[in-house]
Amino acid sequence: MRTRTAPATAPCSAIEPSSAIEPAAPEHTGGRLAGVATMIGSGLSNQTGAAIGSLAFPVLGPVGVVAVRQYVAALVLFAVGRPRLRAFTWRQWWPVILLALVFGTMNLSLYSAIERVGLGLAVTLEFLGPLTIALATSRRRVDVCCAVIAAAGVVVLMRPRPSTDYLGMALGLLAAVCWASYILLNRTVGRRVPGAQGAAVAAGISAVMFLPVGIAVAVRHPPTVGAVACAVTAGVLSSAVPYLADLFTLRHVPPRAFGLFMSVNPVLAAVVGWIGLGQGLGGPEWAGIGAIVAANSLSILTSRG
Repeated sequence: MRTRTAPATAPCSAIEPSSAIEPAAPEHTGGRLAGVATMIGSGLSNQTGAAIGSLAFPVLGPVGVVAVRQYVAALVLFAVGRPRLRAFTWRQWWPVILLALVFGTMNLSLYSAIERVGLGLAVTLEFLGPLTIALATSRRRVDVCCAVIAAAGVVVLMRPRPSTDYLGMALGLLAAVCWASYILLNRTVGRRVPGAQGAAVAAGISAVMFLPVGIAVAVRHPPTVGAVACAVTAGVLSSAVPYLADLFTLRHVPPRAFGLFMSVNPVLAAVVGWIGLGQGLGGPEWAGIGAIVAANSLSILTSRG
């Protein structure tokens, strides 16, 4: 997650940690345009990956898809971070282990929520994690207003209805809590572990944790080639592509612009879910998503950093 950017600028739904990325000074216009194009591609890749991964739910279930995704994330981050495990001290190990636990729980709860309430609502609820951190650590009056707007959006999304899936909503909120914890832990890891080594080790530990789970899923429900392909594609599009794209983006785009774009990801998720999965939303749901996105955007646009 980002540790040196504008409020609530952590990467969207379950993108792998990149605390080692240091935003550089804004470059020329060409670089900014390339950065914006990369951000758009990264956001669409992330949400499209989640949508494709959900196609494997009937065969692998959310647990199986997340397991495959964790394996892909570990391979990518180990290749990028190249951690030196023997040099780690206990002071470095314990936050990395906690980060791995939170990382796995975050992805599992998010994908389980996607299965029950759809991509758009699940990602929006998860987005409350970084938004809550941004607003809770601010003393500005405008952020109090932003918190009220976001709370109104949550009330609309979670209003009681005959078809309301409260377990799915709860899983989305659990993902939000995990994302908030993930951001805070990543700050500690970023301070104690050089480069992307901490992120790589956390992803590796999480993948090892999911290894027996993946084996159990494969034994109980023999996977098809199509299901595995969907799960691997989800890992590539929602882990590898966004992480590598962010390495480029944060060196060409000002942190505030990056954070502002990230706040639009719930809308991207809703659109991808609607077009790709046929998960249509009603007017109140769009209004709730819009309120949460508006709260984060207003907080970022009025910030002084």
